[in-house]
Amino acid sequence: WSSDVCSSDLYVSFMPARAIGTSTIAFGLVSLPVKIYSTGESSRKVSFNMIWKERGVRVRQQYIDPADGTVVPREEIVKGYEFSKDQYVLFTKEELEVVEAPKSDEIEIVSFVPADTVDRLLFNKAYYLGPDKGGARAYRLLGAALRETERVAIAKHATLGKQYIVMIRPHEEGLLMEQLWYQDEIRSFGEVPLEEGEVNEAELGLAVQLIDQAASDSFDPGMFHDEVRERTLELIQQKVDGQEITAAPIEESKRIKGSADGTWARQNANFEDVAHHWLLIDIDGYRPGFADPVHEPVLDRKSTRLNSSH
Repeated sequence: WSSDVCSSDLYVSFMPARAIGTSTIAFGLVSLPVKIYSTGESSRKVSFNMIWKERGVRVRQQYIDPADGTVVPREEIVKGYEFSKDQYVLFTKEELEVVEAPKSDEIEIVSFVPADTVDRLLFNKAYYLGPDKGGARAYRLLGAALRETERVAIAKHATLGKQYIVMIRPHEEGLLMEQLWYQDEIRSFGEVPLEEGEVNEAELGLAVQLIDQAASDSFDPGMFHDEVRERTLELIQQKVDGQEITAAPIEESKRIKGSADGTWARQNANFEDVAHHWLLIDIDGYRPGFADPVHEPVLDRKSTRLNSSH
């Protein structure tokens, strides 16, 4: 444990990518062994353990019968489906294995479609794909063919007893696999309640003027940082150093930001006038352009209890 836990160098340094799984892409007579890599860095997350305040030791989770508080051993727990209020049908591990996806490491390509025909709303997770031993040539071949035809591969991927629909597309010098939602998993926007409202020309003109003031030619993700994470790490560092933790005064949030540091606002002399008029547009208390409130880190852990039926 280093005392300099908040050092930017410590948290920015990355180790070589480590595969989280392997598979085989099958299309036609070609079998392409691949390794699957996460596109995110999970170690960037700040995780807390549950500690007993009195003794300073980690606590462990137990399964409790709410009827009498009895601790239920894990080996006596089975899965159950609630088909009616407090009524369950129980399943053994062997019974569930019958309906699970067959154990296979294969990614079965079923079609090739134009990339723009896949709705962005369907995108769920993304994974990098790299060639496994002996697959370099076929890996390059698939990537080149997808680029040449400007299409993406749609495939079925069975893993961990579940089956997913995935999309494989070229990415930089390699391939990217994106896990998609099934169509019946997507909620319709029609379920979102919308109230009637009219937009007059004056308000529209002000809104367009504000957008023009904050417009950029492209999105730069490097402009943004997880400020809550950075403040949390600073707080941890103070604890490690034995400092007393005090609440720092919160600066008044700038209501409208066009970039991570708001520099564009200072470069436009008439920005304040435009923003002032824009903020007069208030529909039921909601004013577009307000900065999001600061969210403090919280522990999202709940005790797990078993519902018992007699």
